[in-house]
Amino acid sequence: MRFAKMIPNLFTLGNLYCGFLSVGFAAHGSYKNAAILIIIGMMLDSMDGRLARMLDADSNFGKELDSLADIVTFGIAPSFLVYYTYFFHFGLLGLAVAGLFPLFGAFRLARFNISPKKASLRYFVGVPITAAGGILAILTLFGKIIPHLVTSVIFTGLCFLMVSRIHIPSLKDVPLPKYGTIVTIFLGCLLYVIYRSPYTHHFPYLMYIATPLYIAYIAYRFIKGKNRKDID
Repeated sequence: MRFAKMIPNLFTLGNLYCGFLSVGFAAHGSYKNAAILIIIGMMLDSMDGRLARMLDADSNFGKELDSLADIVTFGIAPSFLVYYTYFFHFGLLGLAVAGLFPLFGAFRLARFNISPKKASLRYFVGVPITAAGGILAILTLFGKIIPHLVTSVIFTGLCFLMVSRIHIPSLKDVPLPKYGTIVTIFLGCLLYVIYRSPYTHHFPYLMYIATPLYIAYIAYRFIKGKNRKDID
């Protein structure tokens, strides 16, 4: 039983490790790998909270660990990725601008951590850092068909949207079977892109572990949701 309580934290640590690996891949010029690892981090991040509720393992320790993982995987890793792919042309100025993203993200996380619990269940105040980092990763993944100017504008917009007071509906209110269907379709499209890529054999093996694991998790929750009317 004690080990079961640690399972959500293991997923959170997996998310953090994906962020670290993403920075390493970006530094070595493997930008698609770096982007994929951020997306895998998104999958793990979406699982740890639900697993904590399923296992009745919610804790302040887990919440703090989740925030630390998020600032690495969805703040620092995407900023390095954008720097190495777009902003490096501007030298130290480009590095300084890229470094603004985790600063805005850290402010967003700190504000979220002290927000009232009831409000955080209904909506997010500002764009979550997870979504912002994931958007940058996807832009990099399809960087060959997206102009650099578009990426720069989106990067700047996401920085300010994270610290804005805009209310964004929380996906926690969406029934999981529908949410799971959306995620499964997204993963299917992502796998197709990887399959068609000439660099398929260079993608990290973690991709082939995380994807079936996540789909199995969604299938389990879908079956469980069918057996009861009210889904968390």
